[in-house]
Amino acid sequence: MINVSHIKKIYKSGTIETEALHDVSFNIKKGEFVAIMGPSGSGKSTLMHILGALDTPTSGTYTLDGEEVSKLTDDSLADIRNRKIGFIFQAFNLLPRTSALKNVMLPMRYAGIPYEERIEKAKKYLKMVGLSERMEHYSNQLSGGQQQRVAIARGLAMNPSILLADEPTGNIASAQAEEVMAIFQEINEKEGHTIVMITHELDIADHAKRIITIRDGNVLSDKKNPHQKKAKKGAIIL
Repeated sequence: MINVSHIKKIYKSGTIETEALHDVSFNIKKGEFVAIMGPSGSGKSTLMHILGALDTPTSGTYTLDGEEVSKLTDDSLADIRNRKIGFIFQAFNLLPRTSALKNVMLPMRYAGIPYEERIEKAKKYLKMVGLSERMEHYSNQLSGGQQQRVAIARGLAMNPSILLADEPTGNIASAQAEEVMAIFQEINEKEGHTIVMITHELDIADHAKRIITIRDGNVLSDKKNPHQKKAKKGAIIL
């Protein structure tokens, strides 16, 4: 599914060069739930931008679902982001005075999916994250945890190859974070979605089946999580 081979990323400012990633390599198989963690400045955000086709490496290759992403043009990168990657951000990035339903429908609208199909799929994914009763609520009428659930439903809308979650619990309370992690675990185990989650919190990373630790632009460790923490499911319906 994902192959990262000898990725290096160097940022230049005048004559100054900063190496954010140094010779990073790993593979992620279809259906895995992987946490990429590290402290601030470790290079994990740069890696997230490359995995999300938001940036390209200075050298090395990144292949997603058999397609080499690292050499694509800006237009082709935009196409990959739309077709193959479901983004879930720390800040939710929802339209505030727009219903949960319409927020989830939005990426499908850009993809030209017919209106009735958009509604049907949006309702399906909102039900999946336990928000059947909140579909018509504006996003700014929802709690932080509920907004993140809407963001997860939106990320699933295009049936992407991977879900890429960037610090998905960073803006919500710990109890709501447990609900969000329960959703990730359920959609990974029951629906088979491949999930790559960026986090700096070990307690959150422990919900994943595998943890890749980044430090100073290098892979410090890459290991299966034999003691995967099971999140409390609360009222989530899947």
